[in-house]
Amino acid sequence: MGLIVGFGPPVGIMYPCHGSGPTARVTSFVAGLHDSYAVAESTGLQHGVEIDLTPIGAHMLLGVPMDSVANRVVELEHVLGRFAARLVEQLHEAESWPARFDVLDAAIANRLAAAREPSPAISWAWRRLNETGGRLGIGALADELGSSRQYLVTRFREEVGLPPKTLARILRFQRAIRLLERADVALLTRVARECGYYDQAHFNRDFRNFAGSTPREFLARRLPDRGGVLCG
Repeated sequence: MGLIVGFGPPVGIMYPCHGSGPTARVTSFVAGLHDSYAVAESTGLQHGVEIDLTPIGAHMLLGVPMDSVANRVVELEHVLGRFAARLVEQLHEAESWPARFDVLDAAIANRLAAAREPSPAISWAWRRLNETGGRLGIGALADELGSSRQYLVTRFREEVGLPPKTLARILRFQRAIRLLERADVALLTRVARECGYYDQAHFNRDFRNFAGSTPREFLARRLPDRGGVLCG
């Protein structure tokens, strides 16, 4: 998930799967984990800092239930209050990018030092899902942890933002993206099988849900240097 400190014009976010129009336009914001794709609209050159966070790290940094920011973008000050206002001001006034990174390092380190430790069980479960690329079944995950499925769902919503089954699907999709970036389009079936999809229809269905397109369409619309994907 991402935390954005913007110095340029605001960005509009749309969620086509939910049939909604643009959100209130945002400049500095937190983007929680999403269970479908979003479309960003910008009318000018973007300038700022993007911080990529693991869900566990985000929970520590933000200090809020993660389902409160899931499937949403939320203004940074609405989540972090005066800390956010001070951080945005310091980054904007810094004289160089190295100075900005120093400000970020210090601010994040100080906040994490005061944060509540994450749940060992959920941290372990998150690592297991990552290690298996989302292919580990939730029943098997609960058995390994010695807990109920309901316990996992409840705690994942609080500390990660989405239930473990949905997160596993996202991790599987993200692994497929990484493999496709290095593979020829002719190898789609092999990539789908390696990532644990039942068949090509299953593969295409998850792509449409998470990327709004088929795998072939997604690859054709990619921007250079992982700059995103053009809307159709």
